Amino acid sequence: MSLTLRPMTESDWSEWISVDEEAFGNAFPAHRVGLFRNNTEFDRSLGAFEGGRLVGVTAVCSFTMTVPGGPIPVGGVTAVGVLPSHRRRGVLTALMTRQLADLHERGEAVAALYASEAAIYGRFGYGRAADTLFFDIPTRGTALAPHAPADPALRLRIVRPAESREVFEKVFEAALDSRPGLYARTSARWDAVLSDHEADQNGAGPLRAVVAEDDGGPRGYALFRIKAGVTEHDEPDGELRLKELFGLDPAAYALLWRHLLERDLVARVKAWSRPSDDPLIHLLAEPRRLRAGWLDDLWVRIVDVERALPARRYAAPVDVVVEVEDTVCPWNAGRWRLTAGTGAARCAPTGEAADLVLPVTALGAAYLGGRSLTALQAAGVVREARAGAVRELSAALSWEPAPWAGLVF
Repeated sequence: MSLTLRPMTESDWSEWISVDEEAFGNAFPAHRVGLFRNNTEFDRSLGAFEGGRLVGVTAVCSFTMTVPGGPIPVGGVTAVGVLPSHRRRGVLTALMTRQLADLHERGEAVAALYASEAAIYGRFGYGRAADTLFFDIPTRGTALAPHAPADPALRLRIVRPAESREVFEKVFEAALDSRPGLYARTSARWDAVLSDHEADQNGAGPLRAVVAEDDGGPRGYALFRIKAGVTEHDEPDGELRLKELFGLDPAAYALLWRHLLERDLVARVKAWSRPSDDPLIHLLAEPRRLRAGWLDDLWVRIVDVERALPARRYAAPVDVVVEVEDTVCPWNAGRWRLTAGTGAARCAPTGEAADLVLPVTALGAAYLGGRSLTALQAAGVVREARAGAVRELSAALSWEPAPWAGLVF
C-alpha cells in the first residue's frame, strides 16, 4: 500500500472527523466536534492518505505538563484512528513512527497519551505511567473518619459553573505543580471542561459546582451532575456524578467530599477518574465504601533519553549506566550514564558496561515517578547486570504524590 503522510488542513476537517468516527465506532455530537476543533493544532496533525483518500489520523496537543520537580513541554498525542478497512496494513505504524520523529525534531523529549486500547501503544514505546481509580460510593451509612481535617474559617458556596470559571482556573493553577501528570489548560480546554450541552449531560442534568473558600479566596472546588431518581418505593435514589474535584489543602478537600456525600436525595456518588493515592481512601471511616476500581491513566513515551532524564528531579542520589532498548527511536538505543544528586541531573552516552537493561516502555512507565522498576524487574521486563542497580534507579525515579492527569485529551 502506498501512503502519503502530511499534516492535515482545514479542508481535511470533515474527512478527519469521519475517519475518527469510523475508527471509534461513534457519532460525535456537533458541539463536541466544535470543541475538538478549537483544541486542534493543524500543524501538529498528521494524516495518512491512500490515493488522495484519508485513511488514518493522529494529532498532538502542545502541553506544559508537571513532571517530578516542575513543568516541561510534552507532546500530548490524541485523536489516533485508522479506518477499519485499513487495519493491519501498516497505517498506524507509519503514523506513530513519523509522529515520534517529528516530536524529536521539534525538541520535545517526552510524549504522553490516553489509550483507547491499552495493548496498542507499547509497540511504539509508550509505558503505563499513571493509574486512576473510580469510585461507586453509597451515601447511606458512609461518613468521614473522626480525624478528617476541618477549618472553621472555611465555608461552602454553591455557584453557577458558567459564571465561576475564573475561580476554577485560579484553584487549578495553584494545584498544577502539586502532582506529576497535571497539564496546563488553555482557554479552549476549559471550554470543553465546562461544556454543558444536553449531550454532555447524558441524562444527569446540568453541570453544578461548589466552591470551598475563606476570606482569602477559593481553596477548592467540585464540578458534578446529579441524576435524580427514586426507587419503586419512592425512596430517594439520586446519583451524583463527579466530574472533577481539587482542594488546595486537606481541610478544603475534606469539606468538599463531605458536601458531596451528604447531598440530600443522593443515594450514591460516582467518580470515574481519581488519583491512585486519592486522600479520600484515608478520609472515609469505612474505606470499603469506596467500592473502588483501577484503570490506566497516562501512558508516557521517552522521545529523547538524553534530554528527558535530566529534565526531572530525582528522589535519591543515583549513578547508573542504563542500556535502553528502542527499535522505534534508534537515537535512544544504547547505554546512558545517569547521575543525579543535589544538583542538576546529567545523562550522557557511554561505552561503560551496563548496570541494568530495560526497554524504553519501562523508562516511560517510571518517568513520572509512579511505577516501580523493581516490580517491572519481577515481571521480567527489566534486567539487572549489577546487583542493586534496579533498586537504586527505582528509588531515584520514585515520586510522591502519584502521577495523574485527571482529564482525557
